[in-house]
Amino acid sequence: MLLMLAEPGIPLDHAVSFRRSVAGAESNVAQGLARLGHWARWIGRVGDDPAGEAVLRELRADGVDVSCAEMDPDAPTGLLLRDSHAQRPIDVQYYRAGSAASFLSPDQISADALEGVRVVHISGITPMLSESAEQTTWALVERARQVGAVVSFDPNVRYKLGTGHEWMRTVGPLLREADLVIAGEDELELLLGCGPDEAAKALLTLGRARTVVVKHRDHSASAISADGQCTQPPFAIPVADPVGAGDAFAAGWLSAWLRDLPPEQALAEAACVAALVVQAPGDTDGLPTAAARDRALTALVQGADSVHR
Repeated sequence: MLLMLAEPGIPLDHAVSFRRSVAGAESNVAQGLARLGHWARWIGRVGDDPAGEAVLRELRADGVDVSCAEMDPDAPTGLLLRDSHAQRPIDVQYYRAGSAASFLSPDQISADALEGVRVVHISGITPMLSESAEQTTWALVERARQVGAVVSFDPNVRYKLGTGHEWMRTVGPLLREADLVIAGEDELELLLGCGPDEAAKALLTLGRARTVVVKHRDHSASAISADGQCTQPPFAIPVADPVGAGDAFAAGWLSAWLRDLPPEQALAEAACVAALVVQAPGDTDGLPTAAARDRALTALVQGADSVHR
């Protein structure tokens, strides 16, 4: 979507100045991975309009492959309006009913769309957009299985898209199809009806999950697998804008997974990337390069000089 972000600290209903950017769960993760030095492809749809041009241009600028993205001549690019506060609740307004993204089709998953891909990351938002978007998500999962790619899944529950029951019906089955699960404690409670420990055990034994990463309410995170469990406490940092933290965390975790790092290091890197994002306005402004992540992580863990001289 195109993101129109109100000037920091001004409530949405009083904002007169907005900064244009890009937002979207999967595109945020793609941008995060690209900045961290990985090849990433975004599969999606935007309108054949100035907003769509802006979205694709920003993704390309970050190095994201958009060769499988489509521009719809009839439907508009989705729009997101929101304000930005460190403490006050943030007001988010979506304008994506009937948008180009809602017309995703399984036909868009071409035979070579996942060629050479190691991991396919999806969120629960896309299948909740429309019936065809749900079908496309399942087609993507099936195609990932065919090429031997790992499926990573973040429920990313947004109640403006549907009731809890609708999320359970549409997104719950996808949760059980994922090889890597990155979910909030409250999301697991909603979709599986149990606490994080029980949910992780169920996904590891009854689903396909190899690892379940749980983001807890206290902002700590745990990685649970057949080999055991480890936990990362939150980093003490000032927060300017909490939106985008979950997608940044997912990008940080997947980057570490792609580099075959142990779960303890993966959690630390994921928490670091998320900590950098919430210190800047917007969903992607704070996404770091690999070098910036490493410098920040050293400063956060060891208390080293935070000024890069």
